[in-house]
Amino acid sequence: MIQSYNTWQHPYTPSKQYKKRIAYFSMEFAIDQALKIYSGGLGFLSGSHMRSAFDLKQNMIGIGMLWKYGYYDQSRNEDQTLKPQFVEKTQNFLDDTGIEVEVAINGNSNVKVKAYVLKPEIFGTVPLYLLSTDVEGNDFLSRTITNYLYDANEVTRIAQSIVLGIGGAKVVEALGGADVYHLNEGHALPAFYYLRDKGVAREQLAFTTHTPEKAGNTERNIHELNHFGFFGRTLSDDELKKEMISGDLLSYTVSALRMAKKANAVSKLHGKVAKEMWKSFNDSCEIIPITNAQNLEFWQDTKLRKAWKNANGSAFSKRKKELKADLFKTVLDQTGKIFDPNVLTIVWARRFAGYKRADMLLYDMDRFQKLIDNTKYPVQIIWAGKPYPMDYYAIDVFNKLVHTSKYSKNLAVLTGYEMELSKLLKQGSDVWLNTPRITREASGTSGMSAAFNGSLNVSTDDGWIPEFRKNGKNSFVLPALDYRLPVEEQDRKDCDNLYDILEKKVLKTYYDKPEKWQQLLFNALDDVAPEFSSNRMAKQYYEELY
Repeated sequence: MIQSYNTWQHPYTPSKQYKKRIAYFSMEFAIDQALKIYSGGLGFLSGSHMRSAFDLKQNMIGIGMLWKYGYYDQSRNEDQTLKPQFVEKTQNFLDDTGIEVEVAINGNSNVKVKAYVLKPEIFGTVPLYLLSTDVEGNDFLSRTITNYLYDANEVTRIAQSIVLGIGGAKVVEALGGADVYHLNEGHALPAFYYLRDKGVAREQLAFTTHTPEKAGNTERNIHELNHFGFFGRTLSDDELKKEMISGDLLSYTVSALRMAKKANAVSKLHGKVAKEMWKSFNDSCEIIPITNAQNLEFWQDTKLRKAWKNANGSAFSKRKKELKADLFKTVLDQTGKIFDPNVLTIVWARRFAGYKRADMLLYDMDRFQKLIDNTKYPVQIIWAGKPYPMDYYAIDVFNKLVHTSKYSKNLAVLTGYEMELSKLLKQGSDVWLNTPRITREASGTSGMSAAFNGSLNVSTDDGWIPEFRKNGKNSFVLPALDYRLPVEEQDRKDCDNLYDILEKKVLKTYYDKPEKWQQLLFNALDDVAPEFSSNRMAKQYYEELY
């Protein structure tokens, strides 16, 4: 039987405990290297969720956007600094569902939205419906709405939320409707307004808040949103007043919390931070913690898994060196440097943002020079990650690392940080370095998939780490600081503590006590799986949020 997926269906009969129909809305999904519609952690999280929903036979579908140019392709200028490139993407493995809906945007009541489907058999996910306005019959501006993930134009960003939210809700209606509509972050907020007007009850609306960062909790002028069609219809002045938080502003997060039956934060620590952040707003729903996770089957190397399961340290070590050699082919190709699989390799790789402090090792250049010049305990350091293409501070940090590392044989900055490079780095590193300022990282999942592959977390005590870490037994964690200290003081103290850990613990354990190092890795694997596998997370969403 050929399945067209123009009605709600799966290639399996959903399990009894997961029979409730869930429509999961997200601005980005990281499913496979070939489907470049993601930027970072939010996409990696939602992609793992779609894989685990399929593995568990859940009655879920994903609703996302088919970005014509993706996020951006990370290339280099002549001097090796960052160069964002925008190249049209084609995905011939997607199918046209035949579903086309219309939304009203900025006075144009007939913007066409076409739904394509990523079928489950392609990459092992639940059906994922991707929306595009690059449709015959749309005017030029309408066709560009789905060009760029996180478009720098604020007007376009509003239009993207309308397409994902209202367009997505209409696509779900065409498929047969859902029992629960789940917004993964506030980007698709218009869906809640549209569904509420359609009579969908609050009990059917769920929301995930992902970040304590102000930039991640969008606020916009409510009158501008009303004019643009953000609410699915024109709200009266009295209705608008009920939605405002201060002045003429609407907060996407506050509105979602007021309309949802229940919401979740993405770690236990983030749950406390989120409750404190939003406690002053009336009518907000309960916020529970459901810690993010990653798909173990997808991210973990199978030979490492076998060696771990058999408690075979020598086989694990042998495979780890092979994976390091694989990573180092990319290092050589991009930088002309030959790295040694026998040398401790530290990786910092994730989205570049100021609070994540990619360049923390450079805060003390004297100790940095001693670290990279140490012949008794040699190190190799790799940085990778994508700044937002208009985040000039983050781009400056990236470029500073490029210039710092250019002429050092044991330092490298890699470009093209997408799923394939991410997997190479997690499998080929010895240490996964994580340096956000305390309380600023809601979860952070890269360290989970690194731990799946025998990369030891060295981290500040933020996000998911407090739920996992046994300092000195499965990871090394910097002493917690008072997050209310001036930023400069936090940075100085964290840098000092990081160097103390690297010099006194990490390097000496790796080189002088290899058996202890191996035990640390096995302890980390025992503790990270299955607790931080997305199968646990997907199960918890059904049981506690839906």
